[in-house]
Amino acid sequence: MKKILVTLLLLISCVGLKAQVKLLTLNELEQRVTKGKDTTYVVNFWATWCGPCVEELPYFEQLNAEKSKSPIKVLLISMDFKSKIKEAVIPFVVKNKLKSEVFVASTSNQQAFIDGVDKKWSGALPATIFINTQKNIREFYEKEFTYAELAAHTKRISNL
Repeated sequence: MKKILVTLLLLISCVGLKAQVKLLTLNELEQRVTKGKDTTYVVNFWATWCGPCVEELPYFEQLNAEKSKSPIKVLLISMDFKSKIKEAVIPFVVKNKLKSEVFVASTSNQQAFIDGVDKKWSGALPATIFINTQKNIREFYEKEFTYAELAAHTKRISNL
């Protein structure tokens, strides 16, 4: 009986988290950022198979938790293939208890998505873009962040 209850609870938690991982097109990302005029967006591009990405994800989670009451939004966009949502991304999100909004890039042309994010992006991961439309700031970085760097960039861009 105990085994069945534990299995049922795990299944329910996975179903709940499934809704947390959504597909996101470049156009939808741009619309989201444009609508949030008073919001600073910290958008991290990562993948489940990328070691440096996985290492820095806790820093984005920490930033998300610390700034939850401020106009700062952390968006985690997985560059895993769409076909990997159920077998790789959702289990990764569940295992790592990610609380930030998690998306999977929805595109039929990966290079067009990459170029649409920033022309300087080679496609290497991890990559992060800081966006504050109110201040007309859009800064792209193709690198791994420490928490101190992430917090400093976010503070400078948002003036919080």
